[in-house]
Amino acid sequence: AYDFWSLLPSLPSSSSFSLSSLSRSPSSLLGIGALASLTAYWLVTRRRPMQPPCDLNAQSISVLQGEPNWRRSALLKDDALLEFYYDDTRTAYDMFQRGLRVAGNGPCLGFRKPGEPYQWISYTEVAEQAQVLGSGLLGKGCQPNPEQFVGIFAQNRPEWIISELACYTFSMAVVPLYDTLGEEAMVHILNLGKISLVICDKEEKAESLLGNKEKGATPTLSCLVLFNDCSDAIVERGKNCGVEILELTQLMPPKPQDLAVVCFTSGTTGTISFYRSLCESSCKDVSISYLPLAHMFERMIQVSMFCHGARVGFYQGDISLLMDDIKTLKPTFFPVVPRLLNRIYDKILGSVTSPLRRAVLHYAVKRKQAELSSGVVRNNSLWDRLVFNRIQANLGGNLRFILTASAPISPTVLSFLRATLGCLIFEGYGQTECTAGCTFSMPGDWSAGHVGAPLPCAMVKLVDIPDMNYYAKNGEGEICIRGHSVFRGYLKDEEKTAEALDSDGWLHSGDVGQWLLNGTLRIIDRKKHIFKLSQGEYIAPERIENVYMRCVPVLQVFVHGDSLKSHLIGIVVPDPEVFIDWVKERGIIGSYKELCQHPDVKKAVLEDMTAVGKEAGLKSFEQLKDLHLHPEMFTVSNGLLTPTLKSRRVDIRRVFQEQITNMYSTTVI
Repeated sequence: AYDFWSLLPSLPSSSSFSLSSLSRSPSSLLGIGALASLTAYWLVTRRRPMQPPCDLNAQSISVLQGEPNWRRSALLKDDALLEFYYDDTRTAYDMFQRGLRVAGNGPCLGFRKPGEPYQWISYTEVAEQAQVLGSGLLGKGCQPNPEQFVGIFAQNRPEWIISELACYTFSMAVVPLYDTLGEEAMVHILNLGKISLVICDKEEKAESLLGNKEKGATPTLSCLVLFNDCSDAIVERGKNCGVEILELTQLMPPKPQDLAVVCFTSGTTGTISFYRSLCESSCKDVSISYLPLAHMFERMIQVSMFCHGARVGFYQGDISLLMDDIKTLKPTFFPVVPRLLNRIYDKILGSVTSPLRRAVLHYAVKRKQAELSSGVVRNNSLWDRLVFNRIQANLGGNLRFILTASAPISPTVLSFLRATLGCLIFEGYGQTECTAGCTFSMPGDWSAGHVGAPLPCAMVKLVDIPDMNYYAKNGEGEICIRGHSVFRGYLKDEEKTAEALDSDGWLHSGDVGQWLLNGTLRIIDRKKHIFKLSQGEYIAPERIENVYMRCVPVLQVFVHGDSLKSHLIGIVVPDPEVFIDWVKERGIIGSYKELCQHPDVKKAVLEDMTAVGKEAGLKSFEQLKDLHLHPEMFTVSNGLLTPTLKSRRVDIRRVFQEQITNMYSTTVI
């Protein structure tokens, strides 16, 4: 960064210099004015290193002597794990009530119609509506106890949260449902939980549930409640199969019944620990909600925002409009998955076409990364004003921090975006079974390639995986978690619970980790998605896919191997925004679909992926030897991605079985 003092005019060294002399010299007066302006600018924009909350060289501490792989957060004073961050906040219901006390009649839930600004429902209104709706649920036969399961089958929107809070208010448990579960899984969940009432957003979802009821597959289902208006036809259809169809307004009487203030869950410590680790949220903070509420990551983000009286704005329900929603909402907090950050990274690089501009961008990024290495995070530097302000404006211009989770992110992408976006970007690791999070990157540590240290609510240890040659004595092994945020088990499934939780209460994650010297954890492998090639080499396909995602023409990639084959093949979806131009530079012209079928294009893409893989250190047997270019994205709607945007590996293999068979039959190694 520039030393702004070097830009200031030199002061006279003569002892005759005085303020009185300025009255005789207008140019001197201008000089002192320039000095004052530049001094003020320097004071405002000077670098301020963030003070980390602990020694960044020792972010976690061994719990037992002689057990270096059993570690806890350095933020704790002793080995006693954090159970509750606030003494008066012990349940999800308590957390919302705390936010209500903090924010009062302030905005809570935001929504918008196309082309319009956000409208807000206050904390007071949300609390009142939840109590009224909860009373309506009791009126329909729901029992006020944790054994009463209420289904919610809807996209993210304010009514989802109000319905959830209504259940918590009267001690009922929420069971989120979503389209990609599939009919068989949906029926299993409804029957396992003996669910009688499901709240839906659209008539189409209610119709799918009625179809199962008509087949006799879900005998306990007796009531469907719709957020939107419902037709006479679906009401009549429900009546014919013994299911009452209601609109949400019909379930909300004008006066609530007596309030029973008990909540079924205590698993909220994990996300509150995020706030202990990074910074306090406030009523002024705003989060964008677009990740599925049916998953723990988004649920814990929201309940933590509510605990601090912050606001949550919902996207319009169309992921293609997400960036417009973000620009309109101007969030301060942005929870993301790595796929979205990869897209932002690719968009930024793809928008800079001239060699000069690209050189300026990379130089500016290096200057900002140099500040990051000294602990400085800001968005008001010279480079922000000259280069990065438009990028930051596309995300609303108010971001304070971003949290990425659910999958590993490339260190290259993470470092680049920390520089360009000028805000705190944290990486967390966890899973549903430990209430979303168990490790979190530390404020002030802006290095990449790890997922931080254990949260104050959890202990983490590594255990041997002899088959994969990972041993705890070497600081490598399967990641196991124990603490207050770890789940009690799978509902009515003791066998699977015993597989996940050992007799000492350790949750076995299936992920492979490595302790770094500074006490942070690095995810290096996956136990569950590992397979062998015919020569015996172990392959971790997700790690290879993350490498190939850095190729310019590649939008999505699926790596496949067979234990009877000696090499890998892949399914690649080219990026439609850059693919045609990228191929044109290589002298080939055609439409997007035509180019996907062109053998020379396939060869060029494979060569580019091989080069990127080699640069990233992939071994020869980890490189693809053939690929199929597919012109349609993997999406949630076509069943090839999960709601958290992870690949559905079994389904992708099934859909592309013909192409996989052909590639193995024709590839010569």
